[in-house]
Amino acid sequence: MKYLDEFRNGEIAQSMARDLRRITTRHWKIMEVCGGQTHSIIRNGIDQLLPREIEMVHGPGCPVCVTPLEIIDQALAIASRPGVIFCSFGDMLRVPGSEKDLFRVRGEGGDVRIVYSPLDAVQIARQNPDKEVVFFGVGFETTAPANAMAVHVAREQGLKNFSALVSHVLVPPAIAAIMQSPRNSIQAFLAAGHVCSVMGYRQYPALTERFHIPIVVTGFEPLDILEGIRRAVHQLESGEARVENAYERIVSFEGNLPAQKLLEQVFETVDRAWRGIGVIPASGWQLRPEYRDFDAEHRFRVSDIHTVESPLCHSGEVLQGVLKPNQCPAFGKECTPRKPLGATMVSSEGACAAYYNYGRFISADQLTHA
Repeated sequence: MKYLDEFRNGEIAQSMARDLRRITTRHWKIMEVCGGQTHSIIRNGIDQLLPREIEMVHGPGCPVCVTPLEIIDQALAIASRPGVIFCSFGDMLRVPGSEKDLFRVRGEGGDVRIVYSPLDAVQIARQNPDKEVVFFGVGFETTAPANAMAVHVAREQGLKNFSALVSHVLVPPAIAAIMQSPRNSIQAFLAAGHVCSVMGYRQYPALTERFHIPIVVTGFEPLDILEGIRRAVHQLESGEARVENAYERIVSFEGNLPAQKLLEQVFETVDRAWRGIGVIPASGWQLRPEYRDFDAEHRFRVSDIHTVESPLCHSGEVLQGVLKPNQCPAFGKECTPRKPLGATMVSSEGACAAYYNYGRFISADQLTHA
């Protein structure tokens, strides 16, 4: 299939790996920000193909994983109310809250529905005027335009029974937070191509200059990722630090300007809490005051919910690149996909799920206890 098979060529991948072995002279730590890239790396064995001097570190780019526990509990509280139809993408349904998840709410009689677009939730609101319809709008910059459009359309159509529980987070502030951490050891980043397809990469040169780190915009197929790593290593070996776009077939410097205009109209920048990490200044979006009537947190008055993370879960350290999933003492034992302690074990982009599902570093003893 064009644009897929040509970026999965095994012979070319082996040739790129040989080139990396030729040019690499030191140990380098490179973080792929996006959880989708993490799964591609583990699923395709890219980390095992690389020279051992190159260490790939998994970042906080899983939107499900970084959604704060407080927001999950808010979602559970709203979805449990009578007269509410709670709409979400499927990957949020198994994310554990303090005591349960959305699947359990549905099993207990809550009207929880999986949708494939936020506009599906708007349609459900039109079809059910006697119900309160809530869409769970989480994610990075990638999913934000569609979520903004849903709120904008609901406002234009005068829907009084539609609202969104919003928890959007932004990539550049997360990179800055990682680099400022006293525990940081990252030396280069692979930036997520789908985020940059929306936002461009105008914000990244300031980061490369401030922290003297290479940032390479990269896609998700094996050859995309290997090319991103190759470019990052070339910069590291030569002492350079600049932004490169290795995903030119999708990403431009400016990004999608109409989408950005809509985002500016609907959202405003705020400090945002990240699950397992804490509050990162100016790292998220919330609905602007003129769209406050469509803010489910405001409408259902659930902002006073406070939670405490499980002390057994080290997902915050995994998301910051401090630990690999298999280095968490609970991995494959107290924490499995059947009984997850954190979202990183159940999300389709979670690093812990990648390590578990593809059998990476799981012993036979751990599997018998799953």
